[in-house]
Amino acid sequence: MNIINLIKKSLDLNASDIHLISDHYPMIRINGCIKKLKDNILELKDILKFLESILNNEEYLKLKKYGEIDLSMNIDKSIRLRLNVFRQRGKYSIAIRIIPIKIPSIEELKLPEVVKKLCSKKRGLILVTGPAGSGKTTTLSAMINEINNKKCCNIITLEDPIEYTHNNIKSIISQREIGKDTKSFKTGIRSALRQDPNIILVGEIRDVETVEICLNAGETGHLVLSTLHTIGAPKSIDRLINMFPIYQRDYISLQISNTLEAIISQQLIPSFSKGKRALALEVMTTNPAIKNLIREKKTYQINSIIQTSNKYGMSSMDDSLYELYIKGIISLQDTIDYCIDEKYMKRKLKFL
Repeated sequence: MNIINLIKKSLDLNASDIHLISDHYPMIRINGCIKKLKDNILELKDILKFLESILNNEEYLKLKKYGEIDLSMNIDKSIRLRLNVFRQRGKYSIAIRIIPIKIPSIEELKLPEVVKKLCSKKRGLILVTGPAGSGKTTTLSAMINEINNKKCCNIITLEDPIEYTHNNIKSIISQREIGKDTKSFKTGIRSALRQDPNIILVGEIRDVETVEICLNAGETGHLVLSTLHTIGAPKSIDRLINMFPIYQRDYISLQISNTLEAIISQQLIPSFSKGKRALALEVMTTNPAIKNLIREKKTYQINSIIQTSNKYGMSSMDDSLYELYIKGIISLQDTIDYCIDEKYMKRKLKFL
């Protein structure tokens, strides 16, 4: 079986992901649901032939040693892919994410105006959060694209792997891939601070040391953009604080309150539009009240401030879901299943 042709067919079907497993039918994800492709069963030799065509010798040795590898690649200059190759039951499988070559704009993603305003920030930390596959990388790429078109900056990105590729327009953009261009996120950030950056994009915050360096960079006059696998601003802040030992949490809470500029939290919800998912979005921008709650570690009170601060560009995840439901875009069950505060949501729904 020709895997390149299989990928192109999946693209025509508007698949977001492809799963290739030895001795199984190819599987694709469309609108969040896994579906079987009625092609021939993939044999191990098909996967090995594909891997031989895309992996260099160093990557192949790494896969053989560790049993997994992340990489990205282009096909015919029109398709970009993010791949994770891994070994299971002694055979190789591949998970593929299809990435549009064209970087979408903030307007095309229908992100609120406040996201565009955040792109003009000069320092601090901005987090984009959400579960895997919720479009965090796409939102960050749209923000970098907005900055690139409007401002003269030096932008350093640290990604694992590189997904969207940027061209220099008004800004200089250096994209560094973990494992290829730099050893790790933390070594890459340390190095970036010596490269005269205005903006540093860190693909994902994974450990205490990365949090510390990101906060220090934000405090010292750089704008840092990054992601977390959390839903909602309070949980995202708690995740950062709880990475640290108890004796450090007071200081880290203070540092986050001084450095954090905004949290954009997002989920992709199954919609009634065939082949599409709806974006539910929470936006929290820090103000004196929120900064004070972070310092006092009362993050559970932040949602009430977000819910009453629409005029400042804030919006809660549950209010976003509610709006999608009353517009007839998502179902009642999904509105409840994806909400953060079920009691709050059911109270709102009772007034319909």
